[in-house]
Amino acid sequence: MSTSSPALTLLLLDDDDAFRTSLVALLSRQGFEVVEAASLKAARSLMKERAFDALLVDQQLPDGQGKELLGVPVDGVAPEFVFITGTATVGAAVEALKEGAMDYLTKPIDPAKLESTLANLRRTRALKRELVDLRDEVRARGKFGSIVGRSSAMQPVFDLIQRVAPTDASVLIQGESGTGKEVVADTIHALSRRNEKALLPVNCGAIPENLIESELFGHERGSFTGADRQHRGFFERADGGTLFLDEITEMPAQLQVKLLRVLETGIVHRVGSNTPVRTDVRVLAATNRVPDDAIKQGKLREDLYFRLAVFPMQLPPLRERKGDVALLAQSFLHALNERHQTDKRWQPGALDDLAGREWRGNVRELKNGVQRAYILADDLLRAEDTTSARPSGAAAPTGSLAIQVGASIAAVERELIFATLDHTKGDKAAAAVILGISLKTLYNRLNVYDAAKS
Repeated sequence: MSTSSPALTLLLLDDDDAFRTSLVALLSRQGFEVVEAASLKAARSLMKERAFDALLVDQQLPDGQGKELLGVPVDGVAPEFVFITGTATVGAAVEALKEGAMDYLTKPIDPAKLESTLANLRRTRALKRELVDLRDEVRARGKFGSIVGRSSAMQPVFDLIQRVAPTDASVLIQGESGTGKEVVADTIHALSRRNEKALLPVNCGAIPENLIESELFGHERGSFTGADRQHRGFFERADGGTLFLDEITEMPAQLQVKLLRVLETGIVHRVGSNTPVRTDVRVLAATNRVPDDAIKQGKLREDLYFRLAVFPMQLPPLRERKGDVALLAQSFLHALNERHQTDKRWQPGALDDLAGREWRGNVRELKNGVQRAYILADDLLRAEDTTSARPSGAAAPTGSLAIQVGASIAAVERELIFATLDHTKGDKAAAAVILGISLKTLYNRLNVYDAAKS
């Protein structure tokens, strides 16, 4: 532990005097400041007097259950909670984990397990301090991790990220297309204990239905035509890290059943194999559909929704965060200048003009517009050059598309995409906005169509 890091203060609550004495010695050697208590009453009294970074609490106490202290705030913030239990009552400790406990220890204490728990504790508290610093950065510069913004509409989002990032809870990020769901997922991962491992994004709507199971869970050599080698799926490759399942409602229903089983057990089976592979993956998911509607339409299983939405998060559309438009546009231009070693600037009044627009494609449409204006500008970017082939306020396409009865959904989708691209004269960003899909999804669809030609 770095000598510059402040010592963490622990409250050890256990009515076994000999056990407390031995554990205090171990914790003190690890650099922690430890305060002891033998009853809930004594612990509550101490918690009124001072703040603790963590509570190490026995399950059974003379005056009640130790978990009664779980979530009790100290100076407005709940300390980390580590449950101490006998081996015969591990089930209760697991229940405490579901209620928010960080970890649990069984008696007699395993030194290796204690070391792991303490390292996890230090990491968690350091992350929470970092998140407090990030909130200060939001106020000063309008940036929270990878997210740009300081409008009132974004403050609840920052609060939720601050609370959920250091945990392992599943998060369902909801919002219109283009609101920045992947950026939020990236920020949650970057501020989590898993940030030294991979964050793997998976667009569930971009992988062909016959390949998505193999991509998620892997396959064995010879398990199907073309499987000429063993393949490790996203879950295996994300082990120890985070998996971001974008457009989760586009995942086939039968695969949602298998995904639910993996989320509940942590075990995957590669296609063509009965050998279980255990994984440790945090799952973040996103959708631009209203979950209740998706469930009614059969696009999302209700049981999977409840498993993913342990911590739901709703992102506001750009029209509800007008104060962030200029900040975002400036940030996108700064990134382009850095990438291309230029010094282009906005024309006077341009940022005010951008802030007054509707931006139905949300942050993605604004970002694409800034890039378009950057390409067209010599030195000064003009607001009018951010406009796509479908200007703000323009009517939806009025052309018609003839569909033959009996055509497959995939064929109809293909015709609609190409018709929309014709309407926008090849402007893919504008076509994505009209179709209500992400630009990334559109490119993925076009790649599939190109591959089918070859």
